[in-house]
Amino acid sequence: MGWAGIVVLGLVVGFAGWFFHPLRRASGPAGGGLALAVAAALAGAALAKAAGRATGLFYDGELIEWPVCTAGALVLVAGLVALRARR
Repeated sequence: MGWAGIVVLGLVVGFAGWFFHPLRRASGPAGGGLALAVAAALAGAALAKAAGRATGLFYDGELIEWPVCTAGALVLVAGLVALRARR
């Protein structure tokens, strides 16, 4: 998966994580949190890809790269949407 795959994965995970998060409704207007969730998902997927390559866990194109990048994106989205809803 190249960087284009990271962007697509980040967009999908960011939107889905924002839409399905139970604390999203408590955060007020719906518009502001979506951009934060997508940015967090992009950052999480990119960080997971960089960390996996730096540690030698995987290289470009290996199957384990997808679930690791997805998990990294989901963790950041869940945390940031929950923190935004609590302020």
